[in-house]
Amino acid sequence: MTLGCARNEVDSEELAARLAAGGWTLREEGEDADVVLVNTCGFIQAAKQESINEVIAAAESGVKVAAVGCLAERYGSELASALEEEDVNAQVLGFDDYADIASRLDDVLAGRSRPAHVARDRRTLLPVSPASRQAEREAELTARWVPPLPPGVAPASGPQVVRKRLAGGVTAPLKIASGCDRRCSFCAIPSFRGAFVSRRPPELLAEAEWLAASGVRELLLVSENSTSYGKDLGDLRLLESVLPELAKIEGVARVRVSYLQPAEVRPGLIDVMTSTPGVVPYFDLSFQHASGPVLRRMRRFGDRARFTGLIEQVRQACPAAGVRSNFIVGFPGETADDLRELELFLSEARLDAIGIFGYSDEDGTEAATFADDTKLPEDEIARRVDEFADIAEEVMAQRAADRIGETVEVLVEEVLGDGRFEGRAAHQAPDVDGSTTLLADRPLAPGDLVEARVVESAGADLVARA
Repeated sequence: MTLGCARNEVDSEELAARLAAGGWTLREEGEDADVVLVNTCGFIQAAKQESINEVIAAAESGVKVAAVGCLAERYGSELASALEEEDVNAQVLGFDDYADIASRLDDVLAGRSRPAHVARDRRTLLPVSPASRQAEREAELTARWVPPLPPGVAPASGPQVVRKRLAGGVTAPLKIASGCDRRCSFCAIPSFRGAFVSRRPPELLAEAEWLAASGVRELLLVSENSTSYGKDLGDLRLLESVLPELAKIEGVARVRVSYLQPAEVRPGLIDVMTSTPGVVPYFDLSFQHASGPVLRRMRRFGDRARFTGLIEQVRQACPAAGVRSNFIVGFPGETADDLRELELFLSEARLDAIGIFGYSDEDGTEAATFADDTKLPEDEIARRVDEFADIAEEVMAQRAADRIGETVEVLVEEVLGDGRFEGRAAHQAPDVDGSTTLLADRPLAPGDLVEARVVESAGADLVARA
C-alpha cells in the first residue's frame, strides 16, 4: 500500500522489485497475502494520521504488517512504541532497510522481531558541501546488496537499484533526485529525506527508456526540489540539458517537471521548458504564500510582486503555459494584511491549479518553536483554509473558462465510451490537477496524443473536441 506523493510511488516500485528478486510474490489488493507492506507518508498531520490508520487496519486483518516510508523513517522506534502501546503488531523499518527488504520481510513473516531504528537527522549522513556528496553516495550504493534481476525487472537508479511497475498506465514518475538542502521553517522533510543528491543523467535516461518500452508516454520528473538538480554534480543548469534528451526517447510524448523553487527558476530553464518539443510548458512553482513578511518567517524567497513577475516571464514565453502552486494559510503571525496580499496574488496570477493547506506545527521545525502568542487557534486556521479554498476554486474555474476556444493536446488515459475519452491537456498534471474529457468521432486508445479545441469547462476540468 502506497500513501503520499509520487516520490513514494517510485520507492514502492523499487521495493517491489527487490521483493520479487528476493523470492516474494506480489499480490493484488483484496487477494490473500502473508505480509502487508505499508509505505507511509510523514508530511503533515493529516497524512501521518492516515498512515497510522492504514497500518492499524492492516494489522487488525490478521496478517503480518511492516511499515516503511517517511513516517516510519521519521519516527522509528517512537512509532514502534506507540503502535505497541495500542496493541498493534507491526514492524517499523527505515530507509536503510530498503536494500535488504526481502530479508526483512522474511523476518516479519517468521515473527523474528528486529528493534526499530532510532530516528536521526539524515542531513548529517552526507557532506554539507553538495560537490562532495556524489563520491560518498556511489561508495554507499556499491556496498549495497545487489540481487539478480528477475524477468520484467529493469535497473532504475544504476546497477544497485531496481524498479518494478505497479500502477501501469501511460504516465509514470521518474525520480531525478532525493533530499533537500533548503531550511524552510515549517518543513521537516529534509531531516528524514536527507541532503540533496542528484541522480546522474545516464541513470535517468536508462530508466526513462525502460519506462517508455513498457508503454509510458508521459514522464513526470519528481524530487523534493527539481530546480536544484545537478548542483552536486557541478552543473546548476543540468536540468536544462537533460530535459531535451529525455524528450527525444522513442515513445515518450511528454516530459513534465514537478516542484520548482521560484528562487531557483532561471531564464534558461523557462526557455527550455517553453520551447523544447515534448517538454510541456508546465510550471509547478512552490510559492507557499505571497506576503513578503510571512515568506521571510518561512525562510523563503519572494513576495507578490516578484511572483507575479515570474509568472509574467513564463507567459511571455508561452501564453498557454500551465502554472500551479500550493499555499499555507494560518502561519504564525499571519495578519489580515498578509491575507490580503495572498488574495490579490491569487486574483492576479490566474493559476491553473491551487492547493490550500492549513499550518500545523511539525516536530523538529523552527516554526514549531515560535512564540505561542504568534500562533493562531485551530478553528481560525480552518476558517482561513475554507475561505481561501473557495477563492482558489473560483480562480481555477475562471482560468479553465478562459481556455475555451484554445487548442490543446490531450493525452488519452481512459476510454469512456460513446466517443468520449478521459485525458489531460499539457497544463494538467496527473492526480493533482483537473482533467479533460475528449470528444472524438474516431477510435482512440490510451497513450494517443490528440489535438483538440476546448469547448466547455467545469471547475478546473475541460471538455475538448478532437
